[in-house]
Amino acid sequence: MTPTSNILVGRIGGVFWLRVEGRGSYLNSMQVKRAFQAVIEEGMHDLVIDLERCSMMDSTFLGTLTGTALSLMEHGGGSLSVLNANARNLQLLNDLGLDQILEVDTDGTRWPEERKAVCEDLAACQEQASACKLEQTAHVLTAHQTLSNLSHRNQSRFRDVIHFLEKELDASQQTAPIPAPA
Repeated sequence: MTPTSNILVGRIGGVFWLRVEGRGSYLNSMQVKRAFQAVIEEGMHDLVIDLERCSMMDSTFLGTLTGTALSLMEHGGGSLSVLNANARNLQLLNDLGLDQILEVDTDGTRWPEERKAVCEDLAACQEQASACKLEQTAHVLTAHQTLSNLSHRNQSRFRDVIHFLEKELDASQQTAPIPAPA
């Protein structure tokens, strides 16, 4: 049985704080992507992902974080800070090169005032309509392509996954019913 994961969010001053409780995975990565997109569109540029209660992250989740960091860079700056990562999550961030585009706080000094207020201000992220299988597959593919584009080493790591997802997406689109004209 897969343990439950929760995404908690809050605005603490000018910072958007997102805490993962449980696993950061393909199951909740679209929720995270949508939350980050919404606040970036509202003009927030300082984003935090708090991994204190995150036991592990999969490649889709890591690709979602990568896409968010790149989006911030494209929209005039800002930061995606990673706080409270355990040793395994730090290793994943470093091995995939995400430490080059994310602000990984290994010594616990970033956002000191906000850290004090965070426990009081976080609330469960509003669950949006669940994604259809086609949308979910496209999201997982994009996350892996984003990771692959980050470094040459990642290309060989994710080549087979990307190929499989492209084939699955292509097959799904060919068999999807064509909507009737209105």
